[in-house]
Amino acid sequence: MADGAGRRRRGGGRAGNAARRGGAVIEQMPWRVPVNTDRPVEPLDQDGVEAIHEGAMRILEEVGVAFLNEEALGILKEAGCKTEGDIVFMDREFVMEMVGKAPSQFTIMPRNPERAITIGGRNIVFGNVSSPPNYWDMQIGKKVPGTREMCANMLKLTQYFNCIHFAGGYPVEPVDIHASVRHLDVLYDKLTLTDKVMHAYSLGKERVEDVMEMVRIAGGMTDAEFEARPHMYTNINSTSPLKHDHPMIDGCLRLIRRGQAVVVTPFTLAGAMAPVTMAGAVAQSIAEALCAVALFQYVRPGAPCAIGTFTSNVDMKSGAPAFGTPEYMRATQMTGQLARFYGLPMRSSGVCAANVPDGQAMWETSNSLWAAVQSGTNMVYHAAGWLEGGLIASPEKFVMDCEIIQQIQRYMEPEITATTADDIALDAIKAVGNDGHFFGIEHTQARYTTAFYQPYLSDWKNYEGWEAAGGVWTAERAHHLFKEIVAQFEAPPMDEAIREELADFVTRRKSEGGAPTDF
Repeated sequence: MADGAGRRRRGGGRAGNAARRGGAVIEQMPWRVPVNTDRPVEPLDQDGVEAIHEGAMRILEEVGVAFLNEEALGILKEAGCKTEGDIVFMDREFVMEMVGKAPSQFTIMPRNPERAITIGGRNIVFGNVSSPPNYWDMQIGKKVPGTREMCANMLKLTQYFNCIHFAGGYPVEPVDIHASVRHLDVLYDKLTLTDKVMHAYSLGKERVEDVMEMVRIAGGMTDAEFEARPHMYTNINSTSPLKHDHPMIDGCLRLIRRGQAVVVTPFTLAGAMAPVTMAGAVAQSIAEALCAVALFQYVRPGAPCAIGTFTSNVDMKSGAPAFGTPEYMRATQMTGQLARFYGLPMRSSGVCAANVPDGQAMWETSNSLWAAVQSGTNMVYHAAGWLEGGLIASPEKFVMDCEIIQQIQRYMEPEITATTADDIALDAIKAVGNDGHFFGIEHTQARYTTAFYQPYLSDWKNYEGWEAAGGVWTAERAHHLFKEIVAQFEAPPMDEAIREELADFVTRRKSEGGAPTDF
């Protein structure tokens, strides 16, 4: 890294390091990249894995996938793939050869090297909610369009919580900024309010190129240093069933040619955009993901790629998407098995269909997050703040979700299941015997402050104590914490010359018109 980045090796400011400072809003767990210590849940036997693989290969060979991108079509023709118009047919030998070139894990280095994340292996990292057009909080009390201020406040939560490892897309779309320049303002806010891994939307040449340049500037890097390793990523969705659109493929090609990471996540809703059966929906999803990975590996062998799953079901009475369902959980676990079969890192999501941060929101999100753990997911998108199937971002929900994520992180710490003689504690058991208690003995006194997970949001008082303290419900407690965090937030450090260079870049690109739009 260049000197400018080196000067910013300390990270987080008061916000990022609140757990280590006096007067913190909450006592939170320190920054770490969790390692999933559990064996994955594998609902499929080997025959089942082979059957879904066979289904995916036959989809690519016999049905084909539409690539609505002329450059991609030309590349795939050059590679020997059969095409009929914009439909591409891929032989399984080609697909497996190309997918085999992808790394099983890769590291993304943001402007603060202490916030680097490795995608793959047993690592599991969590990101903020991305892309809702609407916002809800308890003070406003209704769904409203997102603004830049709302987006910035959600970015402050993204930076503040140590259990959030990467800054995904816009945590809420700031629709008060014109779409032609929205990416410039939001990326400026993201790069100055956070020091975590950045994302670019693959929505046209200008947006992708601008974001790469802003990430390069923020890291104090030369072009060669930027291209030497991943410093950011994009996530794209196929247009199910069986299509990849022009701008998303274009953005991925631009990123991988400069050494940056790509996540391919088909959005397959069983019963609507995919077969009603989970096996059929997963097979289609795998086909849609692998054909794009094969393209990218042909263009740049070894490019950092991951596959994602967004396979869930719809409400067959209304057609509305459902999330955090038993079917969603099984589809995620099944996709995890297939990702390991192909040797690729995997992304899933922390999602729900609830409209407000209530009980439904939390049980569906908890199901989604634990499905990520069970599946061996490496990258969890939308892990905090998601409501209404991705149409609403909520700061209260963000705070509530981070409580779940911290508990997952604590659950994975190996000291919980340690079995040394000290952990078996036979001497303590002998000392207490048959009629004592463990509260006051030395074994407990030496460990009680760190023995168990300590929540920052859960209220463990009995009913009378809770009532005497005001009878505050969970979402309301989360709202108060959100307000305190934002009020006390301090942005992570950034060299002033780099900040000015970023601002100058934004000003220049705005004067040039930013990115073209249809309106």
